[in-house]
Amino acid sequence: MNDKGEQVVVRPAQKADLAAIHELVAELAQYEQAAHEFIASLEQYMRDFEAGFFRALIAECAGEVVGMMVWYKAYSTWKGRMIYLEDFVVRQQWRGSGVGKKLFAALIDEARALDCKLIKWQVLDWNESAIRFYEKVGAEIEKGWWNGKLFLNK
Repeated sequence: MNDKGEQVVVRPAQKADLAAIHELVAELAQYEQAAHEFIASLEQYMRDFEAGFFRALIAECAGEVVGMMVWYKAYSTWKGRMIYLEDFVVRQQWRGSGVGKKLFAALIDEARALDCKLIKWQVLDWNESAIRFYEKVGAEIEKGWWNGKLFLNK
């Protein structure tokens, strides 16, 4: 970790952080070549955060949000309590500085505090740098499961 990453503080997100989180998710959608699919508004984020639908962790340095994770509680009928990591973004200029490791360690701490048995997420098969990151932190990347989804309001 370089000096830049050592100055970063990871903390639970607050309502005031939602605009920065929304902006980072927009960046992620652009990176994943799916910006047209990102339709959730900041107002939706505000409403759903207040209602407890999701939580987030923020990495910040000198008041600037440099990374974030959006997650929520879920349940595995095979394992029990779990956390589902919906989005994990570190700003491009902060990648490789240790910010991602700090965020992931904080998520593991959250999961342990909630007595969760696992953390689950998705990663695109072409995102090799993300896959390498996850493997370095000891994660298993499943290749045998296919995702299913059903949109309710098209």
